[in-house]
Amino acid sequence: MNKNLLIIGAGTYGVLASEIAKDVGCFEKIDFVDDERKNTPNGIDVVGTTRDIDELAVEYSNIIVAIGNPDVRMSMLKRIKEETTYSVVSLVSPKAYVSPSAQIMSGCIIEPLTVVHTGCVIAAGCIISAGAVINHASVCCEGVHVDCNATVEGYCIVPAETKICSGEVYKKKATASTEELFFDPQK
Repeated sequence: MNKNLLIIGAGTYGVLASEIAKDVGCFEKIDFVDDERKNTPNGIDVVGTTRDIDELAVEYSNIIVAIGNPDVRMSMLKRIKEETTYSVVSLVSPKAYVSPSAQIMSGCIIEPLTVVHTGCVIAAGCIISAGAVINHASVCCEGVHVDCNATVEGYCIVPAETKICSGEVYKKKATASTEELFFDPQK
């Protein structure tokens, strides 16, 4: 198994993912695929489209989906897990604080200056943006995006595919239904 990373999405989130991957320092080669772009905003050429990921698995063992749209991101993650041999990685910036008791599932991007507190769970495919705070014992369900400088109060369950916009505070609800917890590709 090689130490190469393939990033799906060559937009701003893809560039961000590559910057975090470089900061982490465990990948030898980092490249992009995208269905619309031929290069990233900072001029790096893409190596193919999502239709090419099966063939590219020979050269890249690791993959992450860096797409802002949660439906697209989660559908792509599901396809990768079910149909390919890639290892879906999470990218956690070394400039973020993640409590030793927190759990980060596969396919997440944890940006610089983020705080993920004690006992938190960040489920598959989440993006936690710069300056966001996920307070103690909270759960961000699959595909959640907590944008810059947003806060999730302690003991919250954030339903799947929720976007908490910049500067917002997500407050605890009385209950959460099972349907809110996991990504449903039929939605």
